[in-house]
Parts: sequence; structure tokens; C-alpha cells
Amino acid sequence: MYFGCHLSASAGYAAMVETAVSIGADTFAFFTRNPRGSRARQEDAEDARLAMELLRQGDFGPLVAHGAYTMNLCTADGEARAFAADVLADDLRRMAALPGNFYNFHPGSHTGRGVEQGIEEISAALRRAMEPGYPVTVLLETMAGKGSEIGRSFQELKAIIDAVGLDSLGVCLDTCHVYDAGYDIVHDLDGVLAEFDRVIGLRRLRALHLNDSKNPMGSRKDRHECIGRGSLGLETFDRIVNHPALRDKPMILETPNELPGYRAEIALLRSLEK
Repeated sequence: MYFGCHLSASAGYAAMVETAVSIGADTFAFFTRNPRGSRARQEDAEDARLAMELLRQGDFGPLVAHGAYTMNLCTADGEARAFAADVLADDLRRMAALPGNFYNFHPGSHTGRGVEQGIEEISAALRRAMEPGYPVTVLLETMAGKGSEIGRSFQELKAIIDAVGLDSLGVCLDTCHVYDAGYDIVHDLDGVLAEFDRVIGLRRLRALHLNDSKNPMGSRKDRHECIGRGSLGLETFDRIVNHPALRDKPMILETPNELPGYRAEIALLRSLEK
């Protein structure tokens, strides 16, 4: 099992690996650029090379990079949409320095123009940015369904995957998001995964975000809570981390914590392993 959390990329890739080791993690997530803006740190090929060596030495699972929250590939604002497509292409170019890892992002919000139009524009941006043989797997994140978010259902994600048509496109399942979207992973985890398999295929499920939720199922609110302190509860995470279809995936904490809290939650999750 691979457990980790979001880490700051400000000191570089190798420093993130060292921080991960210090908190008991063997995977981690990081933002490719300012999560609320557009600025990206300067590229450093030697830092990336050293980080890859440290990852191999530490027997890490795949990393799960995260695109900026402000990147909306299907907004009604044409200028912002074109900028988001440029950011996506630049992020994927940069991620090629970390082959074998994952790049996850929020698909986007259609801002009133409809789901079909949004799916078409997200897919078109991905087709332009991705190429066959690209060394990083791109992941669409499951969304809670706030406002006009796309990705609130497995069917919406499937439509994007089909339109892009590449094996290197997968899904990151966020436990808070899917629960807030109406998927009952508390009482019927097996049923939800069976539906995912039927609609998308479990081979496309490549990573998880582990978050409890402050809200009830179907709320479409997306407010994360610490593990075991929300409406999902610790027993749900026990079932998730030990599920045969999930236990080999990198699992990233996005709970409201700092490093000491993440260290404690990683230890808690490891204590659940059977």
C-alpha cells in the first residue's frame, strides 16, 4: 500500500521525497504550479533526476501531481479557456521529467453552457496536449458536483475518456467527492466499484484521494474532513485501504492538516492494513 499527502514543491522534487520519508509516506502529491494562480517554479533537470533516483531507492509508489484549481478547460470565458489549455499542455510537458507518475486535475465547470459542450472542450484540450506513448498517466478527478462541475458521475468521466481514446488517461477517485456526489461508499463500497467497473472499467482507476467529508451523502458540497471524523467514518477507510481492487493504488490524503497531522493519519491508515 502507498500512502502520502500533498507536499510543497517550493524546495524542489528531491526535497519533497525527503519530506515524504520523514512522515512515513511512500507516495505524495504536489501542485505543478500555484494552485490558485498560474505561476510555475523554474524547471531543474538535475533535481528531477535526483528525485527519480530517491523514489527508486525508497520503493515509492507513483506520485500524483495536481493541476491548478484555476485551470478550467470548459469555462464560457474563451480567453480563460485557451489559457487553461496552454497550462495543461505546459504541465504535461514538465511532468515528462518524472516518467511513470500521474498528473491529476479537476475536469472543469461548464459555467452554464451544458455538460455536453463542457465534455467536448475538455476532451479536445486533452487530445491536443497528450500524445500516444506519453510517459505520464493523466487522471480525471471524480468531482462532488458543485455548481456546473463536470465529473460528478462516472458516465461524464467515461465520455471524456472515450472522446480522447488513449490508454494513458485514467481516473483518480476522491472519497469525499464521490460520497458528496451521491455514491454510497459507506454502505455499498463493492456496489460503487462494480458500477465504476461497468461504466469506466477498473483498469482506469489509478489513484485515490482519501478524505472524510463534513457533509452527508449527495450534498454536492465538497468539504474535506480528517480521516474518521466525518460522515464516512473510520470503518469505511478500513474497507477502502484493504479492498483488493484498491489496495495497490497510491492513496493521497487531502485532509485539513499540516505535516504532523498527515504523519499521524498515515500511521493510522497503516495500522488498518490487513
